[in-house]
Amino acid sequence: MRVAIAGAGAVGRSIAQELLENGHEVLLIDKDPKAIKVEMVPRAEWLLADACEIASLDDAALERCQVVVASSGDDKVNLVVSLLAKTEYGVPRVVARINHPGNEWLFNESWGVDVAVSTPRLLSALVEEAVSVGDLVRLMTFRQGEANLVELTLPEDAPLAGSRVGAVTWPTDTALVAILREGRVLVPSPDDTLEAGDELLFVANQDMEDELAELLSAR
Repeated sequence: MRVAIAGAGAVGRSIAQELLENGHEVLLIDKDPKAIKVEMVPRAEWLLADACEIASLDDAALERCQVVVASSGDDKVNLVVSLLAKTEYGVPRVVARINHPGNEWLFNESWGVDVAVSTPRLLSALVEEAVSVGDLVRLMTFRQGEANLVELTLPEDAPLAGSRVGAVTWPTDTALVAILREGRVLVPSPDDTLEAGDELLFVANQDMEDELAELLSAR
């Protein structure tokens, strides 16, 4: 998979290193010569250019990319890159970094964003997740307002503890995608049993979150 990352700062370089280790082809784009640190990610392609300019994105051959990541520290830049990637080059998957929570409402499909990642929101969610059992915690939003990645740690006295995954009637537009148990990641099958202390990850429609929380809550 070919991935273009707009913004070659610490965040962009970290993403690039992870993707390269997973066997993907990565292009890092930045207009600041000081950000072009080829020695830090030598296996990546590098382009000194303004990712908000069509000519630069032509040079980057963005039409060949399956994913574009807008990871700069400027929300305006990330929105412009996302919109151009989606509308001018038809990139199938656009992921954008949100730096300021007040701008979160802008990062939606109208601006070409498929997945918006808010670092402040994610950090606060992880804090909540670490201290709360039995509470539904939103970790990430997909296509603003349509679906969220949410987590809940199943309490000791939850009615569903001991139930088979396939025997549970989950709310509409809700999917259990992973069970985290004793350091393992389990892909749930209908015959798997839910256990107290399991961390359950769901992709759920926002309108279904309250119903899901009620289903999983303690007695």
